[in-house]
Amino acid sequence: MRCCPSSMLHLLRCVRSRSCIRRGRNRLPLWIRETWCYMRLLVQSLYFNSLTDSDVVFDSVFEPVFWTVDYVTRWFGTVFVCLVVILTSSIVVIAYVVLLPLVLNTYSPAWIAWHVCYGHWNLIMIAFHYYKAAKTSPGYPPTEKNDTPFVSVCKKCIIAKPARTHHCGICNRCILKMDHHCPWLNNCVGHFNHRYFFSFCLFMTLGCVYCSISGRNLFLDAYNAIERFKHLDMDKPGVPVTGMALLIGLLPPGQTNYQTSAPPYTFKDKMINKSIIYMWVLTSTVGVALGALTIWHAVLISRGETSIERHINGKETKRMAKWGKVYRNPFNYGRLNNWKIFLGVEKRSHWVTRVLLPSGHAPYGDGLTWDIFPVKKDLIPV
Repeated sequence: MRCCPSSMLHLLRCVRSRSCIRRGRNRLPLWIRETWCYMRLLVQSLYFNSLTDSDVVFDSVFEPVFWTVDYVTRWFGTVFVCLVVILTSSIVVIAYVVLLPLVLNTYSPAWIAWHVCYGHWNLIMIAFHYYKAAKTSPGYPPTEKNDTPFVSVCKKCIIAKPARTHHCGICNRCILKMDHHCPWLNNCVGHFNHRYFFSFCLFMTLGCVYCSISGRNLFLDAYNAIERFKHLDMDKPGVPVTGMALLIGLLPPGQTNYQTSAPPYTFKDKMINKSIIYMWVLTSTVGVALGALTIWHAVLISRGETSIERHINGKETKRMAKWGKVYRNPFNYGRLNNWKIFLGVEKRSHWVTRVLLPSGHAPYGDGLTWDIFPVKKDLIPV
């Protein structure tokens, strides 16, 4: 019989299992020992070379779970986008229908001008950056062969990966300077829309904090009003009648209080108070959660790294520390320069025209190649 590679592999497995059985000195049945040794052989065969470790085995075992999460996230992306639009629109409607009349009737002209100007500017910045972050492509590496330098080959796309490029399982393709996949945008955050994403988070946080602080007194008044009228039926309103009034028969026998009518509390007043409470609770919650995320991304931008690179740089720092060396991020150009590159600031006027006003300018570089400069070198002098 001619031996083929598969038959040789099976023969080696049988020999290995037999030797394992002979080494075992327990009194378990033979078929249990054979099954146990064969399972051990299969598990040990996962480590087929020196590059395979526990992380590779973990990814292989949990690949169905990762695939399910990616599929669900991809499907729910549209739902999350609709949810953001609906919640934001509800706050805007409450601001125009409920809060704006109160501001116009109670505030001074200076405060009215401040609230109207700041509120509309903040709303425009939120809407502009959210639309651009959701609709702008994050950037993809070329699929054809070219002379662009690359650092590795994607094992899923089977294409060259430039520096800072990573594969997104939800989008199912490689992303230039990938930070993460945001389900609230239904889009990846990459090289060409990273600034839009951060600006949206920043201005949304500012808007939520603004609504939470300015509407605090209105929230307290609305909450107290609802609580007061909620217990109105339990407490019988009335004016006690004593003395001469009882003698002249002002009240029927046995009644000591003169019942007064309850103060008016219409359905409109009830809905206004509930709208104010809803607005304050929602903006306060989103302001705290999104504010923490914004601060975290601001720290990453100051360090010149993305969310993915944060983990990679942490592992490299520990690995280099074992050899007595210090790892430095090659894409960290200093805090100020990192912000200038990220925001696209090239001169002083850009802090207004490109940061404080809506701007669709392209980011620095093409996302395929990155210049390595000394940390203290001023890339964009201002």
